[in-house]
Amino acid sequence: MKENQRLAQSTWTRPKRFDRNLIVIGAGSAGLVSAYIAAAAKAKVTLVEAHKMGGDCLNFGCVPSKALIRSAKVAHQMRHADDYGLEAVEPKVPFSAVMERIHKVIAEIEPHDSVERYTSLGVEVLKGYAKLIDPWTVEITLSDGGTQRLTTRAIIIATGAQPFVPPITGLAEIGYLTSDTMWERLRDRPAVPQRLVVLGGGPIGCELAQSFARLGSEVTQIEMAPRLMMREDEDAARFVEASMKADGVKVLTNHKAVACGVDAGEKWIEVEKDGGNFRIGFDEIIVAVGRAPRLKGFGLEDLGIKVDRVVETNDYLQTLHPNILAAGDVAGPYQFTHVAGHQAWFAAINALFGDIKRFKADYSVIPWATFTDPEVARVGLSEAEAKEKQIPHEVTRFDIDDLDRAIADGAACGFVKVLTVPGKDKILGATIVGQHAGDLLAEFVFAMKHGHGLGKILGTIHIYPTLAEANKMVAGQWRRNHINGFLLSLLERFQTWRRG
Repeated sequence: MKENQRLAQSTWTRPKRFDRNLIVIGAGSAGLVSAYIAAAAKAKVTLVEAHKMGGDCLNFGCVPSKALIRSAKVAHQMRHADDYGLEAVEPKVPFSAVMERIHKVIAEIEPHDSVERYTSLGVEVLKGYAKLIDPWTVEITLSDGGTQRLTTRAIIIATGAQPFVPPITGLAEIGYLTSDTMWERLRDRPAVPQRLVVLGGGPIGCELAQSFARLGSEVTQIEMAPRLMMREDEDAARFVEASMKADGVKVLTNHKAVACGVDAGEKWIEVEKDGGNFRIGFDEIIVAVGRAPRLKGFGLEDLGIKVDRVVETNDYLQTLHPNILAAGDVAGPYQFTHVAGHQAWFAAINALFGDIKRFKADYSVIPWATFTDPEVARVGLSEAEAKEKQIPHEVTRFDIDDLDRAIADGAACGFVKVLTVPGKDKILGATIVGQHAGDLLAEFVFAMKHGHGLGKILGTIHIYPTLAEANKMVAGQWRRNHINGFLLSLLERFQTWRRG
């Protein structure tokens, strides 16, 4: 790629001086972290954002969805209070109040990502649309109507992603919602949608489908794949699907959406299965089939930078032009807020100091979680991936229904599953299904990152009674599976001899 980079830049005239050390386009997780690091390194940095500071995570994704999940879980607990020796009650759900709480949560977190905070850190923040004129020049069409051109030594593209809307006949005409638009569109609605269709069986679709069902909607979830959560092992996905069905979600897998429309004022979606078609009526539909990087309108193609599914970068997050880098959803390969922040460190350091020392982005230990109930969290290889790639492995599993704290909490559901190198305790991957799985996974993430095996986890004291003991339990199960039978027989003979 180096030769291509030299050829690409040879056609442009490099400025002798620069207005900025770094310009960051996009103020989501990747952009904010990049700008923060640059300011901490005393670089002159400009951050350009066309919409809202905080990007998708704060305004449309992680923050509002988790606030919704929390309200839905409280409603679920009220409905099932008799499981804890209390009187069960059917919760009253003033949906506008639920939505107002969500917006209050966003507002409370907002100052962390605000213009004021980043300005105080030494970052120049400009509201507007940025376009690359050449590899060192950015033109910003400001929100107030003005235009500004700046030269810079380096540029980081951190423009994030947006919901992908499939080309389904009639979908555009029926007023669909996405994870970006629903928070405002439903904000003042007094009651939850009575009949809700969720299109998509991935993490976003599952979280929203379960939450709305718990708040009182009649939810139908449509997924064209054979099952929900195709990125996770089947045993994990089945736990989630069973829980969602228990909450009243009608799960339709192996169903393909083919058309939408309105008849006599009623909205409908037509689905196909096994060659047969039928229609489902609904009041609202949420499209949650994935997210597509924002690639257009930034002038990347004009500079010869390939933008297909993502912005094409090398191991150092550099594009065809080595001073133009990309980080976050727009760069792939993972669409997680924490990965965007992780990439941003490499992008910022390489942008500022890459001509002295470069660092390869490290994807060796990437964790993620889906915040359904139960949660599903994973790091490293899944069992299905190991089999598909023919990677030698052993599987050790501990069922959480045997854990004291889980039983006491009424959360005796799920498991911890660890993949290890055959005959060794080196961790290749871990999957946790259960309450607080995302929190519990951190121990395995730390162990994998620093080369610790299950033996280290087994030798660590875990507070009793806690859910975290499940991690130690699975390590203990691995140890029991690898007891040396010959040494045990010698030990038994030794103890017999000691008794005389």
